[in-house]
Amino acid sequence: MPDGTLAGRPAPAGVAAAGAGRDAHPLVVRNLVKRYGAGRPEVLKGISLSFEPRGVVAIIGPSGTGKSTFIRCINRLVEPTSGEIRFMGRDIVSLGRQELRLVRRRIGMVFQEYNLVERLSVMENVLCGRLGYVPAWRAWLRRYPQADVEQAFDLLDMVGLGDFVHQRADSLSGGQRQRVGIARAVMQDPDLLLADEPTSSLDPKTSVEIMELLARVAEQRHVPVLVNIHDVTLARRFAGRIVGMSEGRVVYDGPPDGLEDEHLRAIYGGEDWLS
Repeated sequence: MPDGTLAGRPAPAGVAAAGAGRDAHPLVVRNLVKRYGAGRPEVLKGISLSFEPRGVVAIIGPSGTGKSTFIRCINRLVEPTSGEIRFMGRDIVSLGRQELRLVRRRIGMVFQEYNLVERLSVMENVLCGRLGYVPAWRAWLRRYPQADVEQAFDLLDMVGLGDFVHQRADSLSGGQRQRVGIARAVMQDPDLLLADEPTSSLDPKTSVEIMELLARVAEQRHVPVLVNIHDVTLARRFAGRIVGMSEGRVVYDGPPDGLEDEHLRAIYGGEDWLS
């Protein structure tokens, strides 16, 4: 890991042990199926993908095709119906509550609607990224280790909010809130970063800035960043790999320059919108 504000800390002993005998890829998904209730149609239909140790992967597809469900199955915010999700050598699907909590510490999440605590300050929201690492009493009293506080200051500088440390989250613009969300996710010192439609509520200029920030995190931290995104232009610009989904299945998986109109028709249907 390079030095600087994005330099990582060693994994806790429990997590290091969890990664023993890990796969060549940090994240491997095999035959993932999700159905919301017995007798209902499958939202994910046997998804199998593996992800390299670094870089941005954009997941594109029409609304309702299962992109968000896929992202949220990876950290079990949505419970898979069947299949295997191996992260750092362990099958997340089979983990109990305590083991899942330890593994989730290493998976950062950036949400479409930010998921900030509105009444807390920017700094306090970023420090929430350490909740999985500190005792409950420290979090309750907001007495975080000095090293965590210093890291939070560095991350706020990194996302361009060094002058907003003490502002309440509910006073920020959408782009500023998303920057706080990214800093909070990086504060976890993750081995994987998930971003669920991080630009869908933002204007075009801010969307580019957020994608630039995510790409920088992927490069400097040497971690894979999976971004569920509607904007194909942004996906082509910032991702090294694009996964196209349609009706719960992967219909394209390859580099941005290989994504042709025929693939977009298979992903989104129709063709008039391409002209």
